[in-house]
Amino acid sequence: MDKPIWDLERASVVFKLLADRTRLTIMKILEYRDCCVCELVEIFQVSQPSISQHLRKLRDAGLVQEEKRGQWTYYALNEESNDFPMVQTILQQLPDQGTKLKAVQQKGDLHCSS
Repeated sequence: MDKPIWDLERASVVFKLLADRTRLTIMKILEYRDCCVCELVEIFQVSQPSISQHLRKLRDAGLVQEEKRGQWTYYALNEESNDFPMVQTILQQLPDQGTKLKAVQQKGDLHCSS
């Protein structure tokens, strides 16, 4: 019998994180491109601390990575993660979320310089 592709314990951690609709949508948006917190706040219409907490959970699990660009912190999918193939498989099955990001960009009232 072939060795399983994913460890059951780790898969359950990833699935639990992605079971939250906001975190799952964040991941799908980050598949489109890197984002800063202010863009995600605008998309979800929730507080900055709420988005930051979701991103912290994803970062702590190694699913996203952060990069400082000037005074802003941008988040991206962590393609170096051992979990990336599993995450990618899940995200490929979901509808595109890039239109949400484009709509926010067209409004043009973001504080960051994305």
